[in-house]
Amino acid sequence: MDQIASRMLAGFRAAAYVALTLPLMPLQALFVALDWRAASALPHWYHARCARLFGISIKTTGAPVADRPVLFVANHVSYIDIVALSALAEVSFVAKTEIAGWPFFGWLAKLQRTVFVGRQRNRVADEKSALETRLTQGGALVLFAEGTTGDGNRTRPFKSALFAAADRAGVIVQPVTIAYTRLDGMPLCRALRPAVAWYGDMELLPHLWRLIGLGQLGIEIVFHPATSLAAAGSRKALSQHCESTISQTLAAINAGRPVAA
Repeated sequence: MDQIASRMLAGFRAAAYVALTLPLMPLQALFVALDWRAASALPHWYHARCARLFGISIKTTGAPVADRPVLFVANHVSYIDIVALSALAEVSFVAKTEIAGWPFFGWLAKLQRTVFVGRQRNRVADEKSALETRLTQGGALVLFAEGTTGDGNRTRPFKSALFAAADRAGVIVQPVTIAYTRLDGMPLCRALRPAVAWYGDMELLPHLWRLIGLGQLGIEIVFHPATSLAAAGSRKALSQHCESTISQTLAAINAGRPVAA
């Protein structure tokens, strides 16, 4: 795709995205304020439309568990992860506190009832309590256990601290692998993956503008068998189980090998 066509596609998608998003923001704010069921349903509907708008094709293996409360534990490659996972299930996310202060995208995160966590040791107990409260209310949360985004080639070490939020009776933990596999029908090789993966010191808006000017993007998402903290035996063991499962699956997908749920 030449640069002119890419810019035209990016401009069209950006305009369509704004036209879709802005009218829904006050509506979602009302749903959240009134604590209506629609506060979970609307983001799911919205992100499914965003995925279609941005040419994102999602192949799934397995399925998200229907029982609640559930903590989905996933690797993190790009902001597109949020669109893809929200298009598949009614979920909220666990995110770093600084995201709450971002213009526009921070507002969207708040409207999806994101639970914000920081890195201060004196806040761990309060953040754990906030996560537990959301889960005991029957919520579905996505935890990006690496704590940051990666390059999509491999996973970073998982951080076990927030797995303690699963230490509640009935909380299900389901590992989820996210892999970016194709661009315009062609395999997405290691050299092209930075066009999709957002990590390191990459600036958000220039990366986003380039990404939405691309063609059709293929994502493979694997929902692994669910477990629990009680079944794993400890928070650290649960973290290691999720990291091993996701890391091995990501490596298999990137190598072109078939995977099973």
